[in-house]
Amino acid sequence: MLSQSISEIKGVGEKFEEHLNDLGLFTVEDLLFYFPFRYDSYETKPLTELAHNEKATIEGKVASEPSLSYFGRKKSRLTFTLQVEQFAVKAVMFNRAFAKKQLNPGDTVTITGKWDQQRLQITVSQFKKGEAKSQEPIQPVYQLKEGVALQRLRKIIKTALDEYGDEVPEILPEDLQLSYKLPDRTSAIKQMHYPETRILLKHAKRRFIYEEFLLFQLKMQILRKQHREATTGNAQEYDNDKLTSFVQSLPFELTQAQKRSLAEILKDMKSPHRMNRLLQGDVGSGKTAVAAIALYASITSGKQGSLMVPTEILAEQHHHSLKELFNGRAKVALLTGSIKGKRRKEILESIQKGEIDILIGTHALIQDEVHFKDLGFVIVDEQHRFGVNQRRALRDKGLNPDVLFMTATPIPRTLAITAFGDMDVSVIDEMPAGRKPVETYWVKGQMTERVLSFIQKEIDKGHQAYVICPLIEESDQLDIQNAVELYEQLSTVYEPDIPVGLMHGRLHNDEKEQVMQQFANNELKVLVSTTVVEVGVNVPNATVMVIYDAERFGLSQLHQLRGRVGRGSEQSYCILLADPKGDVGKERMRIMTETSDGFELSEQDLKLRGPGDFFGKKQSGMPEFKVGDMVHDYRALETARKDAAEMIFNESLDRDERYRSLKEKVYEDERLLGDVLD
Repeated sequence: MLSQSISEIKGVGEKFEEHLNDLGLFTVEDLLFYFPFRYDSYETKPLTELAHNEKATIEGKVASEPSLSYFGRKKSRLTFTLQVEQFAVKAVMFNRAFAKKQLNPGDTVTITGKWDQQRLQITVSQFKKGEAKSQEPIQPVYQLKEGVALQRLRKIIKTALDEYGDEVPEILPEDLQLSYKLPDRTSAIKQMHYPETRILLKHAKRRFIYEEFLLFQLKMQILRKQHREATTGNAQEYDNDKLTSFVQSLPFELTQAQKRSLAEILKDMKSPHRMNRLLQGDVGSGKTAVAAIALYASITSGKQGSLMVPTEILAEQHHHSLKELFNGRAKVALLTGSIKGKRRKEILESIQKGEIDILIGTHALIQDEVHFKDLGFVIVDEQHRFGVNQRRALRDKGLNPDVLFMTATPIPRTLAITAFGDMDVSVIDEMPAGRKPVETYWVKGQMTERVLSFIQKEIDKGHQAYVICPLIEESDQLDIQNAVELYEQLSTVYEPDIPVGLMHGRLHNDEKEQVMQQFANNELKVLVSTTVVEVGVNVPNATVMVIYDAERFGLSQLHQLRGRVGRGSEQSYCILLADPKGDVGKERMRIMTETSDGFELSEQDLKLRGPGDFFGKKQSGMPEFKVGDMVHDYRALETARKDAAEMIFNESLDRDERYRSLKEKVYEDERLLGDVLD
C-alpha cells in the first residue's frame, strides 16, 4: 500500500501531484518519510528567560495604535507596543501593511520573531490573534517548491498519516529497540510530523538517526566484505630478510605510528584478498617512507609497483626521493606527459618486459599504451585529487593488485568511517623526532608592512617565502586581496633584488610546473599563489608562509598550506593576516595559533564547517541523511557501525530471522550509498 502513487491520497490532483514530484515525492511512502527540516514552536516563555537574538514566541495585548511607514520601493514597516507581563515591548513588522487593519489596541496576540534583549524589541516573523495556548505548540516546517504551500503540504501529510501511518513496517528487531530504548517505527513517524511534546520528538529523531546510520553502515560493511572476497590469488609472499635489511638501511628510525601502519599494510599484502586501504597522515608524518617499504616488499615477491600522483613536479620529487631511498635495490622510472619520443618508448617497453620495478607518474600511468608485466601493488597519492574512473583505470592495469590510497588531508574519524567505510584505514598520527613545529602567528591587516619586512629578513638569510591569497583576479563581490594585484605590489616592493613569482589555477599545467620548478630551484625567492600549492610540493628552503585574508579559509586548508613550510632543518613560520568580523573566523585563527595537530584541527574544522564543506560536495561521496548529522550525532554513527560490522561478521543479517525486515530494506534501497560505491 505504501508503494501506491501519491495521487491516491485525497486532495492530490494532477497538477499538485506534478509539484510534489518536483520535490521527489512519488509514492505514499515518500510522503510519509518526507520529514520536516525544522519545527516552529509556539511555546511561550517569560521575557526574563529569553536569550538575546533567539527566536521566541510571546503573548501580550496591543497597547498602542500600530504605526505604518514606507521606505524604499514598496517596502513598509509597521510598529506597535505590546504589553507583555509588566513590560512594554516594541513589535516591528516588515512588509505587512495589511496587519494595520487587523491589530487594534486591546487585542490579545501571539507573536513569533527574533528577540532583542537590549531594546526590549521583537522583529516579527509570524503573528496570530488570540492566546498562545489555543494554537498547536509544535508545528512542522517542510522544504517547499513553487506550487506547494506549507499549509496544503501539512494537510496532505496529515491525511496520509491518518490513512496509511499504521501500515509502516517495523525493520529494527525488538532487541535493538529495547537495547537503545527506541520507539517503534509507526509511532516515531507520527511524532516526526506532529510531535506531541519536545521529548517525544527527540526520541523519534533518535530512532530515525540510528536507523539511517545502521542501514548505511550495513551497506558499507557488505560492500567491504564483497571487495575483500571478490578477488583471490594476489597473496604476496615478500622476502622478510630483504625487507628488514632495507628498513635498517634507511637514514632514519620509523615512528611507532609508521611501524603500526606498515604492519597493517604488510598483513593485507600477505592476505589472499586484494588490499583496499587508506593511509592518512599529516604533512611530514612519513607516509612516503611507509609507501617505499611496501613497494619494496612487493618487488621482493616478484611483482611490480606503481605510484600515481596529481602533478609532474610531485612525481619528479617522489622519483628523486625513492631512488635515493632504494639506493640501487630497485629500478625506479618516471613517466609523465612531458616524457616523449624515444625515451617514452624505451620506458614503455621496459615496463612491459618487467625490467622496471617501480613506475612513478601522473595520470600518464593510466594511458592505454602503458602495460605492466605483473603489477602487484598500486599507490595513489592525494587520492581525492583523482576521479573515480582514473583511480579504477590504474587499478585495472594489474591482475587485482593491492591498492593503497594516501592522503595528507587529516580526515576526522567521524568522516573516515563513513566516507571510507568500505576501506581499511591506517593513520600515521605521530611526527618524526627532531622536526621543529612551524610557529604560527595571527596578525591584523595594519601590520602588513612588518610582515613584509620579516619576509625580507628571512630571504636575507638565504630562505624563501610563500604568500597565499584566496582570489586570482579582482572581484566586486569580495573585498579580499587577489593574487595578480598582490604579485604586482610585491614585485614593486622586492624586485629587482628579490625575484617574485606568480602561480594560480588559470595558468596552463606546463606554466605551473615551470613556476614551481623555478621556486624549487631557488630562482624565485617569493612565490605569490592561490591555494594550488596546497598539496605535495616539497621546498625545504621555504621557511615563511604568509596567508592573506586567512579567515576566508577553513582550518584544514590553512593547515595544508602551513605544511608547505617547516620541511627543512630551519625554524619556519606561518603568518595569518586576517581581520575576521565574526566569531567563527576569530575562533579559527585562535585554533590555528594554538594547534599543530592536523587531526585535532580537522575535528574542529568539522564542527565549524560541517561535512559538506569539509570535503566539497563532488569529491566526498558523502551520503545525505534525512535526519542524522554525522558531526552532531557521531556517537550514534559509531554505534551503528559497530552493530553493522557485528551483523555482517557473524552473518546474522542473512541467517537470523529477527533481521529479515532489516535485510530486505538494506538490499531493496540502494539510494543512500550514492557515490561511495567507488
